[in-house]
Order: sequence, then structure tokens, then C-alpha cells
Amino acid sequence: MKPNWRKPAGMLMILALIALWSALVVGFSDVIGALPALAQAPIYLVLGIVWILPLKPLLRWMETGRWR
Repeated sequence: MKPNWRKPAGMLMILALIALWSALVVGFSDVIGALPALAQAPIYLVLGIVWILPLKPLLRWMETGRWR
């Protein structure tokens, strides 16, 4: 089995995605932090799940070399 470059590149893209997403969320933390705790919980829950959506095509690309 021949090693391919897509897996290490994909891992670096995943780490970059996590870093960018967390920086974006931290940027809005002042606004979200001013809300009541019961309003913060669903916001952070959604923000914690949404970053996973771009992973499916990225993982597919890492395995097959195609985005679709």
C-alpha cells in the first residue's frame, strides 16, 4: 500500500479548522457571556456541533481524493 499525502494534509486542515472555529467562538464570547446561562447553553451546544459539518467532505477527500 502506497502512502499518500492527503491524510497528513487533511489532518493539518482539521487542526486549522478547529483553531479557526475556536478563535471565532472566542471572539463572540463577550456577547454570548452577557446572555443568561439558559440562553448560553443552547448557543454553545450548537457552536460545539456545527464545526463537525465540514469534516465529512474533508474526510471523504482524505480517503478518496474527491470532494463529492
